[in-house]
Amino acid sequence: MADFEISDVLQSKPDAAHASKTFYLETFGCQMNVHDSEKVIGTLTQQGYHQVDTEEAADLILYNTCSIRDKAEQKVFNRLNDYKKLVKQGKRFGVLGCVAQQEGEQIFERAPYVSLVSGSASYRKLPEMLVRLELGEKRITGLDDRQTEETFETEFTARSNQHRGYITIIEGCDKFCAYCVVPYTRGKERSRTSTSVLAEAQRMADSGYTEIQLLGQNVNSYRDTEGKKSFAELLAAVGEIPGIRRVRFTTSHPRDFTRDIVEAIDAVPTLCDHVHLPVQSGSSDVLHMMQREYTRDWYLERISWIKAAKRKISMTTDIIVGFPGETPADFEQTVTLLHEVQYDGVFAFKYSPRPNTPAITMPDSISDEVKSQRLQILLERQREIQRFTYEKHVGEVLEVMVEGHNQARGQVIGRTSQNKTLNFTTGQPILPAGGSYLPVRVTKSFPNSLVGESVA
Repeated sequence: MADFEISDVLQSKPDAAHASKTFYLETFGCQMNVHDSEKVIGTLTQQGYHQVDTEEAADLILYNTCSIRDKAEQKVFNRLNDYKKLVKQGKRFGVLGCVAQQEGEQIFERAPYVSLVSGSASYRKLPEMLVRLELGEKRITGLDDRQTEETFETEFTARSNQHRGYITIIEGCDKFCAYCVVPYTRGKERSRTSTSVLAEAQRMADSGYTEIQLLGQNVNSYRDTEGKKSFAELLAAVGEIPGIRRVRFTTSHPRDFTRDIVEAIDAVPTLCDHVHLPVQSGSSDVLHMMQREYTRDWYLERISWIKAAKRKISMTTDIIVGFPGETPADFEQTVTLLHEVQYDGVFAFKYSPRPNTPAITMPDSISDEVKSQRLQILLERQREIQRFTYEKHVGEVLEVMVEGHNQARGQVIGRTSQNKTLNFTTGQPILPAGGSYLPVRVTKSFPNSLVGESVA
């Protein structure tokens, strides 16, 4: 065989043989993972692969993994075990994402038939790793950990929604909360230039996208490497691109939540009136043990900025119950925080120890039974709050973006600027297309959704 460089292969166009290469990709976890998969799919397609719907139909089987929740890695190994029989058919397996970074080369020991292990910080190397895989290498790793300064940018993103799209503006995390594995699996914080973000947003607008969601493990920790724009200024700039009707962002960290973010939402109508600001606990003592580096009062000051906005801004949060050392009094402070803030939604979880985190060395003296009881109490209290907050919308006319249809009920499924689901009827035989925007009068409310009728 003639000598050649991998770069030569990468620059060559896929031939007819390569056009038949197939892959299957399953995604676990958060919106960041979903968008990472869109970029991975685009990269694979550019390299001559064709996506298929089942493991059985694929030459290459990939799992993009999440390690935030307890037993997440076990789910991946169970899935690998379920399909290892396909190895005899010449299938190749790859593990991507957080579990790949967390477990590293140990994956090869637990699942010897896996050929590719790549953390998210190494996705930019995927074309090279794919070529090495095709040349017959049995064990290929991409494990940059916290060393890389680069982000994964590609023009070949295979977006799964025709109207709403994601843009990752910052990758990694430097916060090192005691319970969280993300700083170890996603690497250090590294931001894209505002120029590249705005260029991608402009391309999306030119392609017909009307809603953009800016993503980051801590999206508001964004630091423009060009020094041109703050996070709030970047938000406003994206919202001012012609054709863009809605801009969202997630997830914010309270430590980097600044007043100018609220001012931007007030000033730019296309910025959605919704802020997701994870608190994790209503107790300053627990926050200290979690290494969140803010207090309850400090957090509530940020909430006061949001409540003082000219627009009514919906607020949602994340909460962990049963963190090591959380007393009944600490838990009660979390419950009282719900009533003080009046969140429109809460994502609550029981604490579970994660590998390599500081909290794993703390005595986890709270039983699973107590954690479950506290979680149930929290969810019941929040449900009552949402029953009240959602009811306030009855009689209002809200703009919704059509997301789908419930044919059985003859309803259109829509979402408001405040990120609330609004199911409505139109009285017309032809239902509005996905991605369209309609005014809808709210006629009924539930704790997690609204019902209405379109306004002519």
